[in-house]
Amino acid sequence: MRIREHSVCHGLGRILPGLGCLVAGLAVLLLFACCKDAKKSRYSPEYAAGANSKVPVYLFGVDAGFNPQRLTEAYGPLIDYLNGKLVDAKLQLEASRSYESFTEKLYDRHFQFALANPYQTINSFKHGYRVFGKRGEDDKFRGIILVRKDSGIQTVADLKGKTISFPSPLSMAATMMPLYYLHTHGLDVNRDIKRLYVGSHESAIMNVYLGRSAAAAVWPPPWLAFVERNPQIAAELVVKWETPSLINNALLVRDDVPQEVVDQVAALLFSLHTHAEGRALLAALPLERFERATDATYRPVYEFMEKYNAAVH
Repeated sequence: MRIREHSVCHGLGRILPGLGCLVAGLAVLLLFACCKDAKKSRYSPEYAAGANSKVPVYLFGVDAGFNPQRLTEAYGPLIDYLNGKLVDAKLQLEASRSYESFTEKLYDRHFQFALANPYQTINSFKHGYRVFGKRGEDDKFRGIILVRKDSGIQTVADLKGKTISFPSPLSMAATMMPLYYLHTHGLDVNRDIKRLYVGSHESAIMNVYLGRSAAAAVWPPPWLAFVERNPQIAAELVVKWETPSLINNALLVRDDVPQEVVDQVAALLFSLHTHAEGRALLAALPLERFERATDATYRPVYEFMEKYNAAVH
């Protein structure tokens, strides 16, 4: 978006010399004001077309654990379900092309609702978000490290001098937690290994399968989805190590969303596990339930990040 704004300002600037001096001056002032305002802009709810034209539409962003197509397949039906139940509000799912893209939009207050990893969550507080819920099953929020079954890798020390594929530096369960695990098991992760950031969990898995990396770090939900969709490839790999668990991904809401809308969304999400339709929607994520949480729930994340930054970052 910033690139397009810059190119428009630059392009118009090139034609200004052909205008009268006064017109040119006014145009420059207006143009700079326009560009400046564009940089300060924040997304506000759009409104649904047609008969329900006064119903606000709130963006719901999801951390890029899946590629956009897979994300839409998993979360699209859930958003459709919520929209069928919400009164005087609608949600619009927005996928992001990468962890970095999602994180930038989150910190720029682009989303009204978001599902973010714990690292993004604690950083979002200073951008006007708060926690109103989270994914359940904290025991499943951990990193897993995969190797090929025929790799000969048996110990963490066997990874010394090898390449390990990760989704993104911003992935907590699939990058930060595995790096800290390797550190606590004797590797200098800043010198002993080569980190290969490949953009997604599926790419990390495929890199180790194809032999481009000796190991891949991911987290359980994308790995389980990969096993289901690609059983023959997954059969060539093995989960060699698992990290300790931490607090699962948070449901965030921006500070200008009406409380009645938050209450509606929360009630629908927290009751999904109580009926067959909801359990089917959760199974696609995969997840057993969403549950209530607050900012205070994520205090252990600060403790982990302090240790991680001291040892790894």
